[in-house]
Amino acid sequence: MSDTPTSTPADALAPFRPRRGRVVALGVVWASLLLFGLIAVIMPEQDGRWGVADRIMLFGLGVVIAALAWRYASIIAIPSREGLMVRNLVLTRTLEWPEIVGIQFGGGEPWVSLDLVDGDTLAVMAIQKADGEISGREASRLAALVQAFGEFRKGSSS
Repeated sequence: MSDTPTSTPADALAPFRPRRGRVVALGVVWASLLLFGLIAVIMPEQDGRWGVADRIMLFGLGVVIAALAWRYASIIAIPSREGLMVRNLVLTRTLEWPEIVGIQFGGGEPWVSLDLVDGDTLAVMAIQKADGEISGREASRLAALVQAFGEFRKGSSS
């Protein structure tokens, strides 16, 4: 079995996801909906100060918090033979492997950063230091993919 990108094991192309951050974010989703929903239902009407609109807005605040936490829980980086799709908290970006020239995971950064051919950097929030030893293995797996597919594509296109 050769080490060319055409023989990459399927688990090498498994999606990258944060573990601890995802669990916490999903907990916040449910806690926010339950807590704000419960408060909106049991909130006493005090001299007309807390009406139906106030209850709806309070529950709406819980929904907004839950939506933000859900977005955090959906952070992912999906590698394929063609490139890497990175969905961070706000933006989603798809890169081809040759666009990635390096990977950094050290210093005070909480997650992996990709050095791009255009001089820009891109955070990969799906691989977070908070995940401990797993994050180091995932960063190494991503670096191996960048090396294998990036060099393979560069060599095959010239």
